[in-house]
Amino acid sequence: MSPVESDYFLQRYNMVEEQIIKRGVSDAKLVSYLLKVPRHKFVPEEYIEHSYYDGPLPVGEGQTISQPYIVALMTSLLDLNENDKVLEIGTGCGYQTAILAEYGCSVYTIEIVKSLAEDARKLLESMGYSKIKYKIGDGYKGWPEYSPFDAIIVTAAPHSLPQPLVDQLKEGGRMVIPIEEDHQELCLVTKKKHGIEQKRITPVQFVPMTGEAQKT
Repeated sequence: MSPVESDYFLQRYNMVEEQIIKRGVSDAKLVSYLLKVPRHKFVPEEYIEHSYYDGPLPVGEGQTISQPYIVALMTSLLDLNENDKVLEIGTGCGYQTAILAEYGCSVYTIEIVKSLAEDARKLLESMGYSKIKYKIGDGYKGWPEYSPFDAIIVTAAPHSLPQPLVDQLKEGGRMVIPIEEDHQELCLVTKKKHGIEQKRITPVQFVPMTGEAQKT
């Protein structure tokens, strides 16, 4: 490991210890993936020195890479298993995508901003992630031809729960999504035989969901 990579690893280690584990997210698999994935590779050059900062960072086109703790929290709530089918709404820079792929899941990721989608795909493919399918389009509509999904993660906030995503969730499946009514709240949605169970987790601040979501 080069001195530069060694320094980044130390920053990652401190990020996981101080920002993740101390806030109660301590799943061993998730911790190992957060230590492994080089977050600095997903951050624009002008912000690279802040890659392991305790907060979101701009990645261009008005989008952000989420705070490390929020990535960890949302991933832990999905309760993933190897070979799960996971739908991600909002590829962004691809960091959350990489964390999902580390589980051995089949990841289906949708991004509405073409330039972000293309850059994320190039980076993820260069890093060897092969079980990811990419789509440029409106995440509100999901990806019905590959449904049902074991888990869905949404990284932009609609004003209400998108029905197409609920329809594409497997019975017993879990969706983590920020919803903005009076204010944004991260919600865990579990699909049951006769409906859904929705639990509010914590206040958050995500970019708004665009496209079809703006009409609802």
